[in-house]
Amino acid sequence: MNIAKTLSHKITNHSRIFDATLDIYNDALSFIIEVIDKEFDNLDEMTTTSIVPAVERLIHTTKSNPSPKYRAFNARFYKFPSYFRRSAIASAFGKVKSYRSNHCNWEEEKAIALTEGKHFKKNPPRLQLKHKAFPVFYRDNMFKRTSDATAQIKIFYNNDWVWVDITFKDQDLYKRGVWDWKENNPTLVKVGKKYFLNVSYQAKVTLNKTKINDQKVCAIDLGINNSAVCSVMDIKGTVLARKFINQPKEKDRLYTLTNKLRKAQRTSGWIAAPNVWRKINGLQKHIVNDTSHDIVTFASENDCDVIVFEYLDKMKIPKGFWGAKKLRFKLRYWRKKGIQNKVTEMAHYLGMRMSRVNARNTSALAFDGSGEVKRNRRKDLATFSSGKVYHADLSASYNIGARYFVRGIQKSISEKRWSSLQAKVPGLAKRTYTTLSSFISLTKALESPKAA
Repeated sequence: MNIAKTLSHKITNHSRIFDATLDIYNDALSFIIEVIDKEFDNLDEMTTTSIVPAVERLIHTTKSNPSPKYRAFNARFYKFPSYFRRSAIASAFGKVKSYRSNHCNWEEEKAIALTEGKHFKKNPPRLQLKHKAFPVFYRDNMFKRTSDATAQIKIFYNNDWVWVDITFKDQDLYKRGVWDWKENNPTLVKVGKKYFLNVSYQAKVTLNKTKINDQKVCAIDLGINNSAVCSVMDIKGTVLARKFINQPKEKDRLYTLTNKLRKAQRTSGWIAAPNVWRKINGLQKHIVNDTSHDIVTFASENDCDVIVFEYLDKMKIPKGFWGAKKLRFKLRYWRKKGIQNKVTEMAHYLGMRMSRVNARNTSALAFDGSGEVKRNRRKDLATFSSGKVYHADLSASYNIGARYFVRGIQKSISEKRWSSLQAKVPGLAKRTYTTLSSFISLTKALESPKAA
């Protein structure tokens, strides 16, 4: 599979001289968006390859095209680089096509509502002409690397397009793991008052094809009290390693900030508070990144072939639950999908596969097969029917790994054999009741002479 990673290099010797280049590029983009919207009625049949020369004939003066329809483009954007022009045309084509697709969907929704006799209040989408896009600097024509930390780029400076020397912060490509990857053209990006060169790297990675009987999996239970609880498991149900991942300081700061903001909004109404939200978003991002890095590092150190998560959708809070208000508040700032997406991206870099299992009853059932558990108020400990007290998230991670292996074994054998195994292990009848205990019973049934 193809993978990509983007590294950001801060430009250290210049900042404000790039403002004019971005302004001119975005003005040209707005001009081209209007042209495409006016001149091309049917964009569905057109591609980026066909739209670029068609638009250039309308706006760009050449010997073979001395009188284009929109001559103002050359006069307004004098000496505008050809690579910027073609990049702007491709970008404008995508924006106009997206707008028309959204408008078509809006018309369909309106027609359906009117047919059903409903009042349709939704406003139609508008074509946005003003954008803050960032241009790509193509190698040799707009960008020339002179060393690991210096380069030349072509920008609009002192009323002309000139080459400017820039110095940027270098990064250790060995540490980033992209030393032998293909380096693409950089993009000039503005963040606040600083400018960066964002360089993307591409590579092809072959995901491992280890058979189910030889696999080791890292089963992850994502939670609120603990960010993640990880268990490494093999085909026999043996738990080889465990890890608890949490960020207590960051979570405490996050909940303190959100509580202060919530109390202030109760008394004064809605408050923008951009600085507070910047801190909240920063803490959430740190929790996602830190948790993801720890998960992938732990799985890599234990030579895991697959990382297994639960399917986590909207969580329903039980009726009459004493801490429903507090739990609902915490769930609002729980970035479970952000962690899963980040881990998926990082694991694919290392050739590890990802999988998900049904989340129902993974925490509600004891891993030893003793049935439903009773959770304490903090929901971190579970009391089994035998009186044993165990960590609820750790028990859930065992069940997650067990469900992955049970599903893999079922796919690898015939239906007739699976039916006979279900008769020996009744806990396999329903996937949502599968636990580590039923998985171990399945492995024993498979090893018995009669099962063969």
